[in-house]
Amino acid sequence: MFVPTMPLPFGFLPSFGASPAFYLSGYCTGVLAFAWLAKRRGLSTAGVWSVALVGLFGGLIGANLSQLIASGGKEPGKSVLGGIIGGYLCVHLYKRRIGLTRPLGDLFAFALSAGEAVGRWGCFFGECCYGRETDHAAWWSVYQHGAERYPTQVYMSVVSAAIFATLVVLEKRRSLPENGLFYVQGLLACTARFAIEYYRTAAPVSLGLTAAQWACLAGVAFFGGMLARMMQTSRQTLEAAS
Repeated sequence: MFVPTMPLPFGFLPSFGASPAFYLSGYCTGVLAFAWLAKRRGLSTAGVWSVALVGLFGGLIGANLSQLIASGGKEPGKSVLGGIIGGYLCVHLYKRRIGLTRPLGDLFAFALSAGEAVGRWGCFFGECCYGRETDHAAWWSVYQHGAERYPTQVYMSVVSAAIFATLVVLEKRRSLPENGLFYVQGLLACTARFAIEYYRTAAPVSLGLTAAQWACLAGVAFFGGMLARMMQTSRQTLEAAS
């Protein structure tokens, strides 16, 4: 039975109904964030929304398939990292097929961070993605799976909300070239997940790091490298024009 040891703003929701409700709310929030930025940039077209739909289904397939593989079919659930990879691959292939060349990464960055900020509460109430045991009960710990644990689902929700707020500020300042927000979101999300993974239960696979942490390191290298390359290209373009 789920008995949290800290006050919850949504305590009126029964545990069996809260998890699906927040998962659904997370998807809806992501769609709304996508729609807001698409409208703001004049990209709310049928073609763009078809790409969004492909990304959603690709993400769902990747999230479920990666969790199935990682757990050997023993634990149901979804992997956020697997969902991102699945969605990215499907979007990339679909855009090539329809001949769409304009970058849409910023729209997905908004959707991912906003959706995860809400959807992680589905993990919290569903008692998945839980943290490792703490040495003692504290006001911030939660009682899940027979022990006091770090509320890592809440950590991810708060981090995702902070990333989303950062993206909104950068968007309003127009301080990055197109697709820059996508690289910022990926860099921040991978960095945060790497740190939070220390408080989760996954066993290390090599050099004291878990599989998720190795994936995050690869993500940091990729997103950080792409962001640095983009900023350098933008700076050179401005210098050439001046």
